[in-house]
Amino acid sequence: MTKLEFPGSALSTDQWTQVNQLATSLSHEQAIWISGYFAGLSHKARAAAIASDVAELAPPSQGNLIAAPATRLLTVLFASETGNSKALAQTLVDKAAAKGIEARLADMADYKTRGLKDEQDMLVITSTHGEGDAPQTAVGFFEFLESRKAPKLPQLRYAVLALGDSTYEKYCEAGKRVDRRLEELGAQRLADRVDCDVDYEEAAEAWIAAVVTSLAPSAQTAQSAPASAAAAQSREPAAATFDKKHPFQAAVIDNIVLTGRGSTKETRHIELSLADSGLTYQPGDALGIVPRNDPALVEAVLEKLSLPADAPLTVKQTMTSLGEALSATFEITALTPRFLDHWADITGAAELQALRAPDQKEARAAFQHSHHILDVVSRFPASGIDAAQFVAGLRPLQPRLYSISSSLAAAPDEVHLTVSTVRYMMHDLPRAGVASGYLAARTEADATIPVYIQSNDHFHLPDDDVPILMIGAGTGVAPYRAFMQEREARGASGRSWLFFGERNFRSDFLYQVEWQELVKNGVLSRLDLAFSRDAAPKTYVQDRLRRQGRDVYAWLEEGAYIYVCGDSAHMAPDVHAALTDIVAEHGSLDRDEAVAYLSALQRDRRYRLDVY
Repeated sequence: MTKLEFPGSALSTDQWTQVNQLATSLSHEQAIWISGYFAGLSHKARAAAIASDVAELAPPSQGNLIAAPATRLLTVLFASETGNSKALAQTLVDKAAAKGIEARLADMADYKTRGLKDEQDMLVITSTHGEGDAPQTAVGFFEFLESRKAPKLPQLRYAVLALGDSTYEKYCEAGKRVDRRLEELGAQRLADRVDCDVDYEEAAEAWIAAVVTSLAPSAQTAQSAPASAAAAQSREPAAATFDKKHPFQAAVIDNIVLTGRGSTKETRHIELSLADSGLTYQPGDALGIVPRNDPALVEAVLEKLSLPADAPLTVKQTMTSLGEALSATFEITALTPRFLDHWADITGAAELQALRAPDQKEARAAFQHSHHILDVVSRFPASGIDAAQFVAGLRPLQPRLYSISSSLAAAPDEVHLTVSTVRYMMHDLPRAGVASGYLAARTEADATIPVYIQSNDHFHLPDDDVPILMIGAGTGVAPYRAFMQEREARGASGRSWLFFGERNFRSDFLYQVEWQELVKNGVLSRLDLAFSRDAAPKTYVQDRLRRQGRDVYAWLEEGAYIYVCGDSAHMAPDVHAALTDIVAEHGSLDRDEAVAYLSALQRDRRYRLDVY
């Protein structure tokens, strides 16, 4: 290259001499390369200067939180069984938008895993299903993340909010699995993982506030708020709606026992009025029930504590009585690790203290399973304890969800439930399920029950012309009654096939007349039944599936959707195993190929589960 003109004040004389000597020694290609190199240095210097300016304006960091520049995209990824994770994720996205953060909401059930390598900032909110499993709809994401296919993620910054139930040994395990795996893949934590019990609200709100603050563009001011946030602030307040925190008092229309004389269980059909509530639902959704504890149990606990029901108590800055708090505010049945530790501290009981040892996990879990709170306060009495000391170890009483067994198209302004009443003996005392016992008792003419609708997006009906296979045992048949009412009202053309199982034909054939009428009218194309106690060997729904394997596989090949509703510990895994065998046999596939076939159905949302 030729000698260059001196640029004056842009460079010193010494700098110019060095640049000119270099320039005259470069070829044309080298000159192009060096110009790009210096342009890159310039861009990096400007970015560093901007980051420095942002850091000076940023608020102090909170704990282990790391502040983020304004240009990064945030993904809020959730996995939910009952809707809690989804609601929290939506709240997080809304709060992020109000702070000027570009954020998107993503359900693990629909998330395209190939895009994981391109993520910048990710906040994960996930519940745990059973003993450490991922939520059913998120199984595919977890399998990918924990496989060798998962990419290295050095560019990713993340944080995890884990929801769980401390009565399970593997508490919040799904969230812990995500947290561990992202770290293994080289991602950097934006904040420490937070594990939440069933009373997750306060801890979740604090986590959301902290991570949003750390990610917010630090130069953001009230005057430069984004248009979307300003618009959100200027909108009229939404009309009041009924939800988990503000349930609707639904009047009981009917509450009858479905099971016949001689049945070994009690299953109830409950009809509630939603008139004037504004609540709507789709077949497949659930109804949240806000129960009260059994008055006899409240009385027994108070007696063991030697405390009066009218003892004054403050709960979250609200004055109440101990009796009312034990009736409606606190969980007083299941023995949680929180209460076990609390009572061990209060009583100093050696047996309880021993269960706290790290190597006593199995013994602790067995003790929790075989004892309720009443049993513990009976066996290990505490003298001189007051109301506030006792409730300090309790967790809030949580709503229970039940699959809706009706369609608004068939029963306007109503919602129906199919509920198995849980009753059993423990330590020679009769026990009952908190919610099912509450529902069974609410039979008086003027009874009302606090309720709300919980959407279950992953268990809705497909288009009217799509065939469906419905598999359920016991009260797992509830959503299928809703499905058939909806399809009949809509005049749907898609074929429907129900596999239903219970104990005895004479006493436990739930909604027998309705199913027979649906078959007669052609709304229900096929009906296969399995009554396990009527013959030897016992026959279950998975056995009926295998017997009809050829036709089941044909329906799948013709585009049918599979629905499974019922027990997650036995029924759902047994049905899955039967489907695997059917696909392998009638599709001429080996086991790995059959497993892949069903996995593909799950990814395509054609294999749907609602298990508990």
